[in-house]
Amino acid sequence: MQMIYDSDSFVVLHLTPELPLSTDGATVSALPVTEPLRHLQRQGFEIVDKRSGKELYLDGAWAEMFHQQIQAWQANAPTEEEVEATLDRYTGLAQQPVVVH
Repeated sequence: MQMIYDSDSFVVLHLTPELPLSTDGATVSALPVTEPLRHLQRQGFEIVDKRSGKELYLDGAWAEMFHQQIQAWQANAPTEEEVEATLDRYTGLAQQPVVVH
């Protein structure tokens, strides 16, 4: 898990699958960075809307589209307002309340 964005309004986490261990206990290397996102199992993004206390998990095609958005952000260096506006469009999908145990 890697936090890729944190503000007063949102947190975005990139969740990746656990790497399997080889027989000697070392982790097996991950796929090259150039491999498409869809080749990795159980990879996705969690968007937490701090204002409403709800979270959304994106996987599959939704995760691929969001990953493309992140790549566009990396290439274009958007303002915080532009990032927040994009994340705000996902808040209507967020139905799961954030619960801390």
